[in-house]
Amino acid sequence: MTTTVQATTARAAARQRPVGQLLREWRDRRRISQLDLAISADISTRHLSFVETGRSQPSRDMVLRLGEHLDVPLRERNRLLLAAGYAPAYTENALGDPDMTAVRQAVRQLLASHEPYPAAVVDRNWDLVDANAAIGLFVAGIPAELTTNVLRATLHPDGMAPHVLNLGEWRAHLLGRLRRQVGQTGDPGLAELLAELRGYPCDQPVPEVEVPGPGDIFVPLKFRHEGTDLTFFSTVATFGTPLDVTVAELVIEAFFPADAATAEYLRERGAAVE
Repeated sequence: MTTTVQATTARAAARQRPVGQLLREWRDRRRISQLDLAISADISTRHLSFVETGRSQPSRDMVLRLGEHLDVPLRERNRLLLAAGYAPAYTENALGDPDMTAVRQAVRQLLASHEPYPAAVVDRNWDLVDANAAIGLFVAGIPAELTTNVLRATLHPDGMAPHVLNLGEWRAHLLGRLRRQVGQTGDPGLAELLAELRGYPCDQPVPEVEVPGPGDIFVPLKFRHEGTDLTFFSTVATFGTPLDVTVAELVIEAFFPADAATAEYLRERGAAVE
């Protein structure tokens, strides 16, 4: 079911900001000119200008069309509709709702099939939604209040950070991902999280730009577990055709061994757990 509190908050925020102003901000964020947006959305530049300045009220179809061409996330498209006086177009179901059974089953199947390698599912805020048993390798001994958010769990000095051998490099990678997400969504909550994480201490150099060294093809996660040095790389998966806000914001991150020694260690650990 759609969360009442979230819907109320969205309506309150939308009433304070005209839809034209919001559309202009999204266009500026995407660095698209009025002319380019008008051409791609098949409307006149004059009409688009009138919408942005509030001289013309866009139809529901036009709000959706502009949101699509601006690649606005589904959650923000709903807010655009609310600001224009229309009902949201995209549902926001809780993952535990009956309508989400197929999604839950797909997520669980992906997580289970990735054993004995770690995998986790996070939402828009990087809060942990689900994980397989192998993720325990990373979070064992971490305070429970940190494990609810994977970025805090990774970079906080009481979290994984003391065991991450290339903390400066991995920190730069994660903060870069979050920084790009802030730019894409304009989410103030994510901006606050980014500021918080930047304040965490790090005793290693943090590169400004990810430049590969000789033979590097990805940024590895180098992690020490019970005296054994392990090296991982990760892949990220999302649902390909989401029409629900919750589904659109789910991200599945799967870690793979980057060398034979790590693979063998994980297989032996998985066999021992079974």
